Amino acid sequence: MTEGRKPVLLLDVVGLTPRLLAHMPNLQAVGSSGFTAPLGTVLPAVTCSAQSTFLTGLMPRDHGIVGNGWYFRDLGEVFLWRQHNKLVSGEKVWEAARREHPGSTSANVCWWYAMGASTDLTVTPRPVYHADGRKSPDCYTYPPQLHDELTEELGTFPLFQYWGPTASIASSTWIIEATRRILARNRPDLTMAYVPHLDYDLQRFGPDGPEAIAAARAVDTALKPLLDDARGRGISVLALSEYGITAARRPVDVNRLLRREGLLNVYVQDGYELLDPWTSRTFAVADHQVAHVYVADESDLPRVRSMLESLPGVAEVLDEAGKARYGLDHERSGELVLVAEPDAWFTYYYWLDDDRAPDFARTVEIHKKPGYDPAELFLNPEDKLAKAKAGAALVRKKVGLRYSMQVIPLDPSPVKGSHGRLPDSDADGPVLVCSDASVGADRVGATEVKDLLLRLARKGQPRPAAAG
Repeated sequence: MTEGRKPVLLLDVVGLTPRLLAHMPNLQAVGSSGFTAPLGTVLPAVTCSAQSTFLTGLMPRDHGIVGNGWYFRDLGEVFLWRQHNKLVSGEKVWEAARREHPGSTSANVCWWYAMGASTDLTVTPRPVYHADGRKSPDCYTYPPQLHDELTEELGTFPLFQYWGPTASIASSTWIIEATRRILARNRPDLTMAYVPHLDYDLQRFGPDGPEAIAAARAVDTALKPLLDDARGRGISVLALSEYGITAARRPVDVNRLLRREGLLNVYVQDGYELLDPWTSRTFAVADHQVAHVYVADESDLPRVRSMLESLPGVAEVLDEAGKARYGLDHERSGELVLVAEPDAWFTYYYWLDDDRAPDFARTVEIHKKPGYDPAELFLNPEDKLAKAKAGAALVRKKVGLRYSMQVIPLDPSPVKGSHGRLPDSDADGPVLVCSDASVGADRVGATEVKDLLLRLARKGQPRPAAAG
């Protein structure tokens, strides 16, 4: 910890809303001596975009993170969940702190775009991709020795509990315990930790049922030791969320419409159909309740826009003016951007016959799919052998054999919650909880989080009064 600086713990409790906070007494207590306020988010209200705004103070038009993924026009490929920090433009909060106070230190525990970031310590999920095609759980750390320290004490990073049908509180608990060790041993001035557990059951079961309350209580219990550590060490705590999850049971197949209209092309390999972005006139990169629609020929825009405006489940079709209104007018954005109605979300599906779906469609494969797939949180309910297949695949993995878990449903109907559009009410939107009342506000905007963190690091001194 740098002398003269107030250490700060920044917690991203994914999916946290005022409704759920009511069931989380340990996190509520953070605000009892500080404050709790509604938190503005950005469009799209998804992890990569929101986190980038929190950490840079910029809108997506300026930091460039227009979603969890997009069409890389210079490569001709759709990529989601890239990890390199150089994709994010703008000065990050830890860089601003270091500029303001040389020697200021920082740690990133599982916030996105961690690879190559200028933080002093980094922990991020990073599987081992073996030469024979197998994938094993692991994480990347900087400095490298941190990897062995954490895995010897906590075990291998629980990748299969971090995402997929077996996602559970185990991954959040690992992250929390890793954060506790970094706080105790390294004492950074700024420590960022990502706590994903609420994301899982709120998408599986929706935000209004007993499962959501149970998940909130589980997260609160897991956070208690970390919050106790922070209080005992005089560390300011700022907990926030990127978005609230809303009940959504209506999948919208944008790409299937575009294909039926002759605008989206596929190519075939080994009997499977793959999206062909190189020859398609139009295709969509689906990302929860937002979809970027890439239109190769400007003359197609009026037809495509009219078609999408009439598609059930679409609330808005944003053109250049619309994107500018939301701060989403960046060259990485689609020519058009779709926003779903509150109870709808966008699938990435582009095939018209499930027998022609690519083999990765039935697996957890976040990098090959040209769009987000929340069905990865489920085992196929129509396959009575899905659990047995998954178990057999794990056995093959443990003995060093190649395996493929073809157990994910192609039916999106099990999904009960989504996010991405701006919230319709504060009760269902993101929230911010802070332990220091001196920086209190009735409402905090997403672009104000960076400045709030810097003020906390200055021992919570209030902002100087404006001249005049």
